[in-house]
Amino acid sequence: MPEALVILLTAIFVNNFVMVQFLGLCPFMGASQRLDTALGMSAATTFVLSLASGLSYLVEHLILLPLQLEYLRIIAFIVIIAALVQFSEMVMRATQPLLHQVLGLFIPLITTNCAVLGVALLNVRASNSFIESVFFGLGAALGFSLLLILFAAIRERITHADIPGPFAGTAVHLMTAGIISLAFLGFTGMDH
Repeated sequence: MPEALVILLTAIFVNNFVMVQFLGLCPFMGASQRLDTALGMSAATTFVLSLASGLSYLVEHLILLPLQLEYLRIIAFIVIIAALVQFSEMVMRATQPLLHQVLGLFIPLITTNCAVLGVALLNVRASNSFIESVFFGLGAALGFSLLLILFAAIRERITHADIPGPFAGTAVHLMTAGIISLAFLGFTGMDH
């Protein structure tokens, strides 16, 4: 199997950023209350995460390393992520005003989503090529989106379920996330 495809599938299933590395838990819990919100957040995060991975690689290898400015890596990556989030928010406001209104506060929160910065930094640490970096970012975004949509669908079903009092609310949501995490544990070893 080509290396880029292995990186993509591994990022989606084996090393899922939410379930394995616990990055991006805030938007995972916050934007998963409704399925339509989860779909919009997934699309925006996939756009930002995929582009941020590629742009971070280019900035790292074309600017920071040649000029020996590696110490500015985190600041440069945050600026890239913030610019991409602003761009995606403007596009969403112009093309999908209802979705922009539904997502509201969650769009700017993509900037503070630690998974986006984490992917860029993990690409640097792994010394991935440009293509591998983009596939790693895309895989991380698709894994996040898969979980977010799955969890939102389950949460919508839970709202209509008869849950005993002590387990209602946050408790049942955390238990559900834990069970989903156990399911993803079954993919361990798939990358070997």
